[in-house]
Amino acid sequence: MSAQKQSEWGRVAEDGTVYVKTTAGERAVGQYPAGTPEEALAFFTERFAALEFEVGLLAQRIAAGKVSPEEAAAAVKTVRQQVSEANAVGDLDGLAGKLDALGPVIAIQREARKAERAQRVAESKDRKEKIVAEAERLAEGNDWRNGANRLRDLLEEWKALPRLEKGADDVLWRRFSTARTTYTRHRKSHFAEQHEKRDAAKTIKERLAKEAEALAESTDWGPASGRFRDLMRDWKAAGPAPREVEEKLWKRFRGAQDTFFGNRDSANAALDQEFAANAEVKEALLVEAEALVADLESADLDAVKATFRDLADRWDAAGKVPRDRIKDLEGRMRAVEQAIRGVEEAQWRRSDPEKSARADDLVGKLEAAIAEIEGRLEKARSAGDDKAVRDLEENLEGRRAFLEMARKAAEEFSG
Repeated sequence: MSAQKQSEWGRVAEDGTVYVKTTAGERAVGQYPAGTPEEALAFFTERFAALEFEVGLLAQRIAAGKVSPEEAAAAVKTVRQQVSEANAVGDLDGLAGKLDALGPVIAIQREARKAERAQRVAESKDRKEKIVAEAERLAEGNDWRNGANRLRDLLEEWKALPRLEKGADDVLWRRFSTARTTYTRHRKSHFAEQHEKRDAAKTIKERLAKEAEALAESTDWGPASGRFRDLMRDWKAAGPAPREVEEKLWKRFRGAQDTFFGNRDSANAALDQEFAANAEVKEALLVEAEALVADLESADLDAVKATFRDLADRWDAAGKVPRDRIKDLEGRMRAVEQAIRGVEEAQWRRSDPEKSARADDLVGKLEAAIAEIEGRLEKARSAGDDKAVRDLEENLEGRRAFLEMARKAAEEFSG
């Protein structure tokens, strides 16, 4: 090259050396011997353009928060070093200034990230304390069905939360871990106890099923029915057996019950059919018995009682009736008996000598008292004592009414 070529940010010397201009002075950035000075400047200017693009892209990513403050600071440092040593022609000082201007941006982002982390840690601490409290409640309870699943969910949630300061995090973790361990130990103990109970229930229910099967064909209906009720009570009290045998044992037990009670119902149905004629006899006897009480007050009670005794003997001789007729028929016969007894008792009360004597004595006393009051009343009238007259008249009226009732009672007792 026979002459120098210059631009705003660099130049090409006669020997083909390319220099860049900075505030610190010129710095050689390379040579381009194969071309013209214009081509040499263009080559190194393109290098600057590539570097400028890289700086701009980094600034955009930092401004958008696409990288962490730590990563951003490291990247700026690296690119800043590249700019200071770049073999390129352009405004390297300006490019370095852009990189330096990112420092305050990164500092602000670092403080924001720090505040966000502090907030997340505070929220994490609050949530972890709640997780620990819930785990400890579960450890004190006996929710064996849902507790284990809930503790697993709490553990997964714990893992997803940010760590706290080591000491605080360790304290909470120990409490959480202890609660999980306590719950697991109690749960295992519970199911071990349940397993023992189920094994014991299996033994009991095998015995009950065997006894029920032995009773299934019994025709001793009363005692066997009572025993089946006892067996059912014991079955319920035994609790559940292991799932794999519970249903099989129940089918055996229930099958024996069904066989027995089916046989009993068939036998009772046959008896009910046999006893139907007896019910018709008792229906006819009831017609006669109920006719006896149609007019008991005026009837000869001794004759009524004699007739009823005869009907009762015939009633007993008629024999059993179908079970569904017992309550109705027996109730009607009992009502006739009670009606006759009621009339008999009423007559006895009316003829009770002691009560009759007491009634007569009361009448005599009332009559004497009335006579005495009448005498006093005449004297009060003669004396003109109006107040005494009013009092004695009221007294006399009450005693006369009482006397009337006493006389009626005496008449009833005297027959």
